[in-house]
Amino acid sequence: MHAELPSMGVLNLAGGEGKLKLTRHAASDALSFFIKHYWIVSWNCTDEVPYFQHVVPNPCVNLVVEPDKTLFFGPSPRKFSYPIHGKGMVFGVKFKPGGFYPFLKQPVSTLVDHPLEVQNILDVDGAELEKRIFSLSTEQDMVATMDELLLSKLPPQDEQIVFVNRIIDHIASEHDISKVEQVCAHFGIHIRKLQRLFDQYVGMNPKWVIRLYRLQNAAETMEQRLPVDLSRLSMELGYHDQPHFIKDFKAVVGCTPDEYRRMVRGG
Repeated sequence: MHAELPSMGVLNLAGGEGKLKLTRHAASDALSFFIKHYWIVSWNCTDEVPYFQHVVPNPCVNLVVEPDKTLFFGPSPRKFSYPIHGKGMVFGVKFKPGGFYPFLKQPVSTLVDHPLEVQNILDVDGAELEKRIFSLSTEQDMVATMDELLLSKLPPQDEQIVFVNRIIDHIASEHDISKVEQVCAHFGIHIRKLQRLFDQYVGMNPKWVIRLYRLQNAAETMEQRLPVDLSRLSMELGYHDQPHFIKDFKAVVGCTPDEYRRMVRGG
């Protein structure tokens, strides 16, 4: 498997081959409107020194089930590093952008840096959910159990979720987009309305979502060993100086542009 920068997932997964396994599973048809997929990471790492697996930022809410740390996590503007050692497993639910709002019924921005206890949404607390999931022997049974829990709280479908995903898919696929005004013009929406929509449904402002994708596009370009003019890119993204650009690139990808370029070249 390889790095999945465009899909905003596990970074440099290939570097962890032999140390961990990542699988993804579809949610039931009724839940697929809200949920992107379930994900399961398992590992058996005998190294004495922990291996750090990196996950790049994404505009999605995740329910993360792991021993003593089970919570709903809002979207993060920063790369997350998870120490892998010993033997273990984490079960996750990745909601589509905006897909968690109907369950939460308050702005998703309230979750940024403030994870939510499981019992606020589901009929179990974190400890009980961990017990239910990790007592099962197959991933299919884990998925079926999570399906059942979420289906019991299934909200009505909200068409704003479809609109939000159209916008984010457009930002992701159109690499020339660097300004919020370009998105507003394409979708015929006022900038303040777009900002309110993203605060309520996504939890990240549209300006940062654009930067998030463009910074990851730059990393992907470097990974393919194609030339990228970082000075020009920083100006196009509205940075007034290189230090701020480098700071945000490091927050998203985990290292400076020059360090990343050297890393992918093996130097």
